[in-house]
Amino acid sequence: MQVKSADELLAMRVAGLLVADALDAVRAAARPGMSTFDLDRIAETVIRDGGGTPSFLGYHGFTGSICASVNDEVVHGIPRPDKKLAAGDVVSIDCGAIVNGWHGDSAITFGIGPVTDEQQRLLEVTEDSMWAGIAAGTAGARLSDISHAIEACIERWGARHGHEYGIVEQYGGHGIGSEMHQDPHILNYGKPGSGPRLTPGMAFAIEPMVMYGFEATEELADGWTVRAVDGSSAAHFEHTYAVTETGPWVLTARDGGLARLQDHGCVASRMAIGSS
Repeated sequence: MQVKSADELLAMRVAGLLVADALDAVRAAARPGMSTFDLDRIAETVIRDGGGTPSFLGYHGFTGSICASVNDEVVHGIPRPDKKLAAGDVVSIDCGAIVNGWHGDSAITFGIGPVTDEQQRLLEVTEDSMWAGIAAGTAGARLSDISHAIEACIERWGARHGHEYGIVEQYGGHGIGSEMHQDPHILNYGKPGSGPRLTPGMAFAIEPMVMYGFEATEELADGWTVRAVDGSSAAHFEHTYAVTETGPWVLTARDGGLARLQDHGCVASRMAIGSS
């Protein structure tokens, strides 16, 4: 598990903010009639104009700068000119950038115009569970404390609204730094108190994937796109964060995680203050 210096985390922050710029641009441009390929071109332009390189493009043969997954597609959707967005769609955009050898990785899910109440709640529970996982991943915690916090948050939402959400089990978060994917693999479910102890300088990408229905998934014939077997809507949120002595520093969030970590009773790193 790679441990970074303060200067290396600052370099990762540059990559993280560039990813935030790309995701903001994609979300602002997305509208009915656009293709996921159109969104991919927007993200790549922002990344390259900002001095970065898309992490995903060419990764094990992947042909896009983003993963664009629509409705029942959970993750790894390949951007395509013939994949047109429609009003009411739910779209997940996963994006990564490399700047001076350091990676940022983040994902958002949003609606194309108004979505159903059930879909909106799915987006909220997925994003909230990501923040719960980050808040649990402080210095001195165990790796599985992150996993448990994500699962517990999803279960609380389900109990509150009388619905059982599906947690994708095959995919999860990961270490990140000088490579996009590093050890360890981070499950989005599990018991607390096991795995390596977290120390300052570690950096992780936390990314719950949640479905409105059953958690079973299948990979499509393109070898990348993962969809819900039952056709239900899916959501995916991700942030890259660093463990510091004074709390988590969310490298792909403009405020460093200050607002949302506070919602979960966690104090963000002092490095987050004024770090944008």
